[in-house]
Amino acid sequence: MIGSMLSGLGGIVHSLITMYIWVVIIGALLSWVRPDPYNPLVQIIYRLTEPAYSFIRRHIPTVFNGLDLAPLILVITLQVTDVILVSIINGLLAG
Repeated sequence: MIGSMLSGLGGIVHSLITMYIWVVIIGALLSWVRPDPYNPLVQIIYRLTEPAYSFIRRHIPTVFNGLDLAPLILVITLQVTDVILVSIINGLLAG
């Protein structure tokens, strides 16, 4: 019973991380085309990604030759976190 709940919770966390990775990728692509800042979809993406970007920028220099690498750092960090969490959950289910 607890194993099923833990597996379900792990699936939900994995899905949320994957969705946020896609939001970050879409936000990075949008930044190249300079969309209308008053568009509600653009504002939602900005509000979802900017706090994470500012946290990364505060701790790591992210600008390299005029290119902001904060989205790339965030995606890599999220993927590593996802792999670690899945490994932990699978270890708990196996043990």
